[in-house]
Amino acid sequence: MLRQLALTDMGAAAQVHRIAFDRAMPWLAGLHTPDEDRWFYRERVFPTCQIWGRFDDDALIGIIAFSDGWIEQLYVVPAVQGRGVGTELLVVAKGACERLQLWTFQRNAPARRFYEARGFRLVEETEAARNEEKEPDARYLWTRPGRQAG
Repeated sequence: MLRQLALTDMGAAAQVHRIAFDRAMPWLAGLHTPDEDRWFYRERVFPTCQIWGRFDDDALIGIIAFSDGWIEQLYVVPAVQGRGVGTELLVVAKGACERLQLWTFQRNAPARRFYEARGFRLVEETEAARNEEKEPDARYLWTRPGRQAG
């Protein structure tokens, strides 16, 4: 089941984020505590983003948070990666926006391949000056077909 998440789902969303983040980027694991993650979703993500989740029975297995043409978060639990959950969540954001941008880390090759395979193009790379992880990152852009990128 795919649905928009409510404030009561923010603990589960934070948990999906942490599990997927730590698996994808073990060199950054433990950057935040579970309490910090829950605070971040409750106080920062929920008030500013549309947040959608994919459920398998009652278990939240993937999330996407987006606003104002930016994907702020997209995470899928490792056990179900490669089964279309991320693509399904991305379709929600693409349906709501004419264009989308996002940041991912340069070293996160699986994420970069995922976005590139779904029509995102690399537009900028930085040397970690603007993120708390101090990790070189890459900005991607997707524009709805038939629209000019800019």
